[in-house]
Amino acid sequence: MKVAYDVETDSLVVVFKDGQKVVESDEDASGAILDYDADGGLVSLEILSASKKVTDPTHVDFTRHD
Repeated sequence: MKVAYDVETDSLVVVFKDGQKVVESDEDASGAILDYDADGGLVSLEILSASKKVTDPTHVDFTRHD
């Protein structure tokens, strides 16, 4: 999984399946874009105007629960 924040476009991208081809994208009214593969699986999520929707788009806190 990859997470990237682009300061110039103010967009936050979370890629769940790296290298997977996107065949369909859906954007909702809030500015979230969901990308899907040929099987309908979620490939990535992009949040537009991220600095207005995320507490700190430059910080990721990852916790693994076993």
